[in-house]
Amino acid sequence: MIPFDDSYFMKKALQEAELAFEKGEIPIGAVIVVNDKIIARSHNLTELLNDVTAHAEMQAITAAANFIGGKYLHNCTLYVTLEPCQMCAGALFWSQISKIVYAARDEHRGYKTKGTQLHPKTKVIGGILENEASQLLKRFFVEKRNLN
Repeated sequence: MIPFDDSYFMKKALQEAELAFEKGEIPIGAVIVVNDKIIARSHNLTELLNDVTAHAEMQAITAAANFIGGKYLHNCTLYVTLEPCQMCAGALFWSQISKIVYAARDEHRGYKTKGTQLHPKTKVIGGILENEASQLLKRFFVEKRNLN
């Protein structure tokens, strides 16, 4: 049996990032898990929806809240392929999500660089499958530059 660990669920988030890549979206994917069950899957949809707020995390928060039937994501874990930005970190703060696991750091736009606070009870783990997520992002931007 496959263990349900952080790497397992981050691979699911990476599958979502691949879907974003195929759609021409910045390849960031997310899943939200409760009790080893994925309750929300998402990826960036900013281009498709023409909406700067349509980040993978925002889509996942909405889907998870709809699944749970409430706005608080207690006992939930977000797996996301890139460190959340300050907008997403703010939404995660308000959702009171219990844990955030991200793959790659965002040195320029990540919530840590911007000094954005998460909920004090939220646990954070970074660097899970960082190389895989970073390579996908690099491949996306190399292809974008070559098309222009």
